[in-house]
Amino acid sequence: MLDALDPEPLPPALRAAHELVAAGVALRRLENASHTLKLPAARLIAGGEERLLLLDEVEALLASDALVVAACRHVVQKAGTVVSLTRRPVLFNLAYQLAQAWPADVPRDTLIAGAFRTKHADDTYRARLRVEMSRLRTMLRAFADVGATRRGFALAPHRGNQVVLLARPVDEAHAAMLALLADGESWSSSALALALGASQRTVQRALDSLAAAGKAQSFGQGRARRWIAPPASGFATTLLLPTPVTLN
Repeated sequence: MLDALDPEPLPPALRAAHELVAAGVALRRLENASHTLKLPAARLIAGGEERLLLLDEVEALLASDALVVAACRHVVQKAGTVVSLTRRPVLFNLAYQLAQAWPADVPRDTLIAGAFRTKHADDTYRARLRVEMSRLRTMLRAFADVGATRRGFALAPHRGNQVVLLARPVDEAHAAMLALLADGESWSSSALALALGASQRTVQRALDSLAAAGKAQSFGQGRARRWIAPPASGFATTLLLPTPVTLN
């Protein structure tokens, strides 16, 4: 609305008010950006240990020689070469489990339970696991080998590179949606569906779940309905408003 308003025809006092509002919006955006850059961007899991990473640390990790399984984007990458598993959720789930356990192997029953969402690892699922592991081996052949062990499978990177898992900062069922809502802007359910690559019905169910948990709130009705993250607790949002200046 500010961009569409030409302040030139306004009286001096209103032009000054316009500039103050524009400056206030810009200042809040800078503060939000600064705050975001200081927040953990991902969680590093390697060798049985984990720690939070800032954005610059994530950038340095992705530029290193480590074999990175990135849960934030569902890709496997090394030194700028990226293999996307976005459209292969089963393969990414298997890669996730192998990276999480590296350098150890993962039992077949554990892989089946995680990838196929079943507790009954019969011969049919074991055969399917062998097929999916063969596909994953083909996808990752430039980076590593997926080898069979006595009890399961293990990830063996080429040239002895380290394998790390880059997970989301928080294990949350709707973490990606919360990350979008946390930018301070209001979102429609259709915009969230487009950004997340999900159906609008799935997004709406997730929003209802987050709202019930107090993690999201909406305003407006029908197509004008928008969703935002709830305001920070501990102070009133009116404290963000500028106070009147008294001139003596």
